[in-house]
Amino acid sequence: MTIIILEKVSSALKGELSKWLIEIATGVFIGNISALVRDKLWGKCIEKCNNGRVTMAWKTNNEQGFDFNNYNDNRRIPIDIEGVKLILKPPKL
Repeated sequence: MTIIILEKVSSALKGELSKWLIEIATGVFIGNISALVRDKLWGKCIEKCNNGRVTMAWKTNNEQGFDFNNYNDNRRIPIDIEGVKLILKPPKL
């Protein structure tokens, strides 16, 4: 299972993702895809997101049962604490 969330991106990128995943809400795509397809879609998202934001989560065999990554989002920074991935929210200045 893979989930990709797009914020402030072009409709062309959304169209590309809709070939592989189902858009269950505006900018929220979900589906079962291989790791190879997931990695290629992630690369496509980074390439075409411009100033938008992309978050991706997928099922994997680790302590949490999932992993995630984000791009262009300085509001949520993934950090690893003893093998557990958490989100750091920097204080607002």
